[in-house]
Amino acid sequence: MNDFLLALGSAFEPYTLFLIVAATIVGVLVGALPGLSSTMAAALLLPFTIFLEPIPAIASLAALYCGGTFGGSITAILINTPGAPPAAATAFDGYPMAQRGEAGRALGIATISSAIGGIFSLIVLLVAAPFLAGLAYRFGPPEYFALTVFGLSMLASISGKNATKNLIGGCLGVFLATVGVSLTTGVERFTFGIPELYEGIDFVPVLIGMFAITELLTQAGITARPKKSMVDALRLPKLQDFKDSFATILRSCGIGTFIGILPAEGGTIASMIGYNEARRWSKRPDEFGTGIPEGIAGPETANNAATGGAMVPTLALGIPGSGTTAVILGGLIMHGLRPGPYLFQEQPTLLYGIFISMLIANVVLVVFGLLGIKLFARVTLIPPQFLWPAVFALCVVGSFGVNQSVIDVYIMLLAGCAGYMLKTFGFAPAPIIMGLVLGTMVDNTFAQSMIIFDMNWMLFFTRPIALVFFLLALFGIAGVPIINTIRRTWNGRMPQTAVED
Repeated sequence: MNDFLLALGSAFEPYTLFLIVAATIVGVLVGALPGLSSTMAAALLLPFTIFLEPIPAIASLAALYCGGTFGGSITAILINTPGAPPAAATAFDGYPMAQRGEAGRALGIATISSAIGGIFSLIVLLVAAPFLAGLAYRFGPPEYFALTVFGLSMLASISGKNATKNLIGGCLGVFLATVGVSLTTGVERFTFGIPELYEGIDFVPVLIGMFAITELLTQAGITARPKKSMVDALRLPKLQDFKDSFATILRSCGIGTFIGILPAEGGTIASMIGYNEARRWSKRPDEFGTGIPEGIAGPETANNAATGGAMVPTLALGIPGSGTTAVILGGLIMHGLRPGPYLFQEQPTLLYGIFISMLIANVVLVVFGLLGIKLFARVTLIPPQFLWPAVFALCVVGSFGVNQSVIDVYIMLLAGCAGYMLKTFGFAPAPIIMGLVLGTMVDNTFAQSMIIFDMNWMLFFTRPIALVFFLLALFGIAGVPIINTIRRTWNGRMPQTAVED
């Protein structure tokens, strides 16, 4: 208790508090820019933390992490351009809601959901960090492969009404993930002698192209545009929106925290699974993709819950849970601290300081997000002839900035053109993006697992955790559709008054 009080006093010192607030706001603004992420911002901030004490230094990096994860949802909602990869799923329902003239409502749902997810994961972190670290330590390549199989089992239902087209799109994403030199065999695959493709196709340029450039081409073909009301655009969400999304938020808190705890997973996969589970268990799954609160609350809660979860393996095992936590890990080492189990015994004040700073960051995120909604929402009122050229310039800069490679810009443009053509034939971008995200992991973890099992794939079923994920995937494919069919049939037979009650 004494360590907690000391950390509380350190976190609320004016100088430390100023750094936390400033880092959170900078993280939100950086996360909103396409192609830039909290990882890049944290890497740029890291050298400046050398001159700070350990608690203010790590607190500012952690606050930047929280702000950057949320910031990506702003442009995802307003212009269908996720500022950061974890916000990709937010665009599926956030942008349609903004197109209806309800940008303020969508941003408000994203802000509150993000804070709830972040605070929930930090409470879990405070209570059960050592236990959760032990659980994460038990995950090897077979368990990660089973987890990705569970993720891929959601492809058919993640968006749209055509399961076949969703599966085709997912397979296309998995195929794109195989481009490059195999980490296991060293064989070049589909590189065509281009050195920039040896490391594979980066996720960010494809993401920007499939969302932003596709939308730009779509908007270019629209001649008659409905007038949007400033009053509707600036209207905040109602309490009923959160009541309708309560089960979704609670479910995504658990999903995001768990996925974040697993080393090298991060918020992107958490948000995808959070969105799909929100759709799978919703009473109105057919409305997903048209702009409903659950479609925003699910991924936003999950990706911010992953920020707290990702700190568990970083602090307790010294294994980064995401790209930004890898930078935070470097900050700990730079200040002479040794991440791992002994950190909980040797530096409890520092750990409590990190947790409290992230809690403060989530509170600042709510205040800044709600105050900034009326400013952010006005983006949707900008005439398209001024808005989309600026978006295109940001897309080019963001794609180039990932690896400082012109090839990434070409990939972004090709992905945008391909996305536009696929959209005209009824293919949604969500399965393609999810296939690309999970494809690399399923490729590498399967090859590693087969080496471990000496090419005997039956040994997958001797691993309890892997078996659980395989069963969950089977249940998701066969069990959930049956349950939903029974539920819809039952509701259809009930008297109307009972259904309304």
